[in-house]
Amino acid sequence: MINLNNLVRKNVRDLIPYSCARDDFRGKAAVFMDANENPYGSLNRYPDPYQEKLKTAISELRNIPAERIFLGNGSDEIIDLCFRIFCNPGIDKALTFSPTYGMYEVSADANDVSMIKVPLNSRFQIDPKDVLPQLSDKHLKLILICSPNNPTGNCMDKAVLEKIISEFHGIVLLDEAYIDFADVQSFRDQTEKYHNLIVMQTFSKAFGMASVRVGMAFTNPEIVKYFNKIKPPYNISTINQETVLKKLHKPAEYIEEVQKIREGRSMLAEELKKLPLIEKVYHSDANFILVKVKDSGLLYNYLVGRGIIVRDRNSVISNCLRITIGTATENKELINALKSFNE
Repeated sequence: MINLNNLVRKNVRDLIPYSCARDDFRGKAAVFMDANENPYGSLNRYPDPYQEKLKTAISELRNIPAERIFLGNGSDEIIDLCFRIFCNPGIDKALTFSPTYGMYEVSADANDVSMIKVPLNSRFQIDPKDVLPQLSDKHLKLILICSPNNPTGNCMDKAVLEKIISEFHGIVLLDEAYIDFADVQSFRDQTEKYHNLIVMQTFSKAFGMASVRVGMAFTNPEIVKYFNKIKPPYNISTINQETVLKKLHKPAEYIEEVQKIREGRSMLAEELKKLPLIEKVYHSDANFILVKVKDSGLLYNYLVGRGIIVRDRNSVISNCLRITIGTATENKELINALKSFNE
């Protein structure tokens, strides 16, 4: 078992957190005169700083105790908090696997933390022999893994993930933003077994609420306490909390939307494989498909001219486009546009 106190930055351990008015009183009341709020209006009160109603609903949905849940202002806040809690600027290091989600490196740079980037193999998988020797570095405090990975779309091998988590004496942040579209089991239930594991999910993808900016972290309660210690006191607005709650009260809608996206992914992949201009369609466990073409920039600009926007990922994977699954109509419009290319 890891010693969490040895991993947390000393200034964070010693920090006396900001105490907001809602920390002094917990419960129900009719008159609130403690937080210098305007007494008039419908949005005049500060939000619940610990999102207790929302965490209860997530606990029921994901079958994990509420004390193991932290909610961030988007997953990006959770990523940033991991650097701020565990990595000493200018001293400690983080590690990730390339190509992957770009915010990991941005957060590392913003926090003056050196980022080690280990390339994925030809199957976009983690090769243990490339990463395991890195684990003995005493300054390596944080490993960030995206699974299903962005932009490649594939899940990482479960046995390799378990080996890294079990052998590393630092923190592993496993980003499962796209897990609802995959046929593999989430690692969130493994947080009781692995005290150094943080599993991150989001309401931006499968739940269709990218604009509300609510990310979830599932981990051991001690790490949750540190997240709460240094986060802004009111990091998620009342409006956004209530919006997510309403969505959670309609689970059938969420399940139906995920199924439509998965069906659209299968259809789009098959149609793309038929097109001569598509050199390779990579397997995807996410809500997008990575495809290799002869000239990604040329094809991207052609689609822009047709009013269709995809993502040119040539900067990280040569001549590859990342195509997000749309509605059935949008998917057909894309295929028809590709069929007309060079005509």
